[in-house]
Amino acid sequence: MILYPAIDLKDGQCVRLLHGEMDKATVFGDDPAAQAAKFEAAGCEWVHLVDLNGAFAGEPVNAAAVEAILARIKVPAQLGGGIRTMATIATWIEKGLSRVILGTVAVENPALVREAAREFPGKVAVGIDARGGRVATKGWAEETDVMVTDLARSFEDAGVAAIIYTDIMRDGAMTGPNIEATEALARAVSIPVIASGGVSSLPDLIALRDTGVISGAISGRAIYDGALDLGQALAALKG
Repeated sequence: MILYPAIDLKDGQCVRLLHGEMDKATVFGDDPAAQAAKFEAAGCEWVHLVDLNGAFAGEPVNAAAVEAILARIKVPAQLGGGIRTMATIATWIEKGLSRVILGTVAVENPALVREAAREFPGKVAVGIDARGGRVATKGWAEETDVMVTDLARSFEDAGVAAIIYTDIMRDGAMTGPNIEATEALARAVSIPVIASGGVSSLPDLIALRDTGVISGAISGRAIYDGALDLGQALAALKG
């Protein structure tokens, strides 16, 4: 199982939100590229990036910060937030991004996801963010009637590289991930599932790994707060 340390970008800074609310942001640093380099130096295989402003704006906002990160690190990075057109997807991949994460557009324009997955094999992931099993869009501000498993299954034949499943009520709350829901989703689809939201300790990571079906986990606040020792976590997952 791969651990993806998260860098959430708001106004060019590294932040973490509580339950996805922009007015509940904690700033952890003003040099995202330096933070990414630290993650790489610690031995991380991937870095997970989110353009929070972009998720609300519907277009990239923190592009300069993302480009600085891509220029600084050699490990692959994935990015979500405000990526809603083929042109934006193509631009990011040309700039060296290894994987784009499509969230809102996966609900509103699933044909675009299919087109992107065909055009850029292995480089398109679907981000599914949910409250109570229902998908939320537009930076989690809007809740839909779409069920998580139904949305995931609709992309089974699309060639999507991964599904990133976030339980919004766990995100940034340090209360542990929703292992049961994430495992159920991973068992319901053949697409690799990455857990996000609430991963706050080494036992959380071990529990996710031990399901045997979850391919990755994203953690942010726990790493910044020191609740999760990155070196220890990476060693445990490799061991």
